[in-house]
Amino acid sequence: MQPPEPKARVVAGVDGSPSSYAALRWAARYAEMVGGFVEAVCAWDTPSAIGWAGPAIDPEFDLEQAQERFAEEMRAVFPDQRPAGMREILVEGDPSDVLIAASEGAEVLVVGRRGRGGFARAILGSVSLRCAQHAACPVVVVREDQDRPR
Repeated sequence: MQPPEPKARVVAGVDGSPSSYAALRWAARYAEMVGGFVEAVCAWDTPSAIGWAGPAIDPEFDLEQAQERFAEEMRAVFPDQRPAGMREILVEGDPSDVLIAASEGAEVLVVGRRGRGGFARAILGSVSLRCAQHAACPVVVVREDQDRPR
């Protein structure tokens, strides 16, 4: 008897931006079509780790804030019920590095075109561009307006 086929793992980057919400919805639809599941991945950093902002006063507080933001973002995308089998993963680190690592063994990595820090004129954000260049699987870049019903 053959072991069951592993389910397709669809990784979606979540950063609170409208295009990451669209990417997460796209990933959920795709996972449903292929009989897979979504790993919603959110990266966070201690504010003082990204630049000089003074010493970190309470790293536990930073983690709690990141957890609360991630939970709010998930509720914003899926207010009623999350897709079956969805996994929510919160990782401390640079978003590009976190998503590239998460792409190992994934069927596809889905990211928004521009995150929270993008310049309005940028075609791709730095995270989506870096993921497209270095991910271990195919990458889908979703624009916010691609997700809207027509």
